[in-house]
Amino acid sequence: MSLLRGALAALLSGEGDIEVVAGMATGDRVVPTAVRHQPDIAVLDVEQGGLDVLTTAQALHERLPECRVVVLATAQRPGLVRRALDVPVAGAVDKDAQPRRLLATIRQVAKGKRTIDPALAVAAIGVAGSPLTPRELTVLDLASGGASPTEIAQRLFLSRGTVCNYLSRVMTKLEARTRIDAIRIAAEAGWI
Repeated sequence: MSLLRGALAALLSGEGDIEVVAGMATGDRVVPTAVRHQPDIAVLDVEQGGLDVLTTAQALHERLPECRVVVLATAQRPGLVRRALDVPVAGAVDKDAQPRRLLATIRQVAKGKRTIDPALAVAAIGVAGSPLTPRELTVLDLASGGASPTEIAQRLFLSRGTVCNYLSRVMTKLEARTRIDAIRIAAEAGWI
């Protein structure tokens, strides 16, 4: 991903009207870096960070409402696309699109317009919403990354029992036999 991030930064920097002020691999650095640099637009890849990126986009909107967010996503994960569009994003670009589409979207967003890639809009329209609550999705997303209930509890400032209850409700709602099955179902739907 470092190679792709570097290529994207080079593409954007090569445009006379676009200045890249930062690039990072982890979402936890996005908001503090944005506060320091005060960018007009932040480009976030939801495919790489899933729900964490959406949480970052929301936090960025709250801390720096003047910084507009453009997300990169794929139509193959329509649930995630739909969740991204529910967050206050100003633009969404299909990662399979030509680079000029990203450039055009950034320029439109800079003019104050909201621009959603047609392929992503169609994918988002065709998907039913997740039956899971945002907290259940967050817990399941952390579990999908290998975190134990104890680790999830510590990270979300919950009790271990509460996390286990969330995971149990997720499995019931998704009619999953195991936690791994629930993760698979949610990932295939694009919810995590």
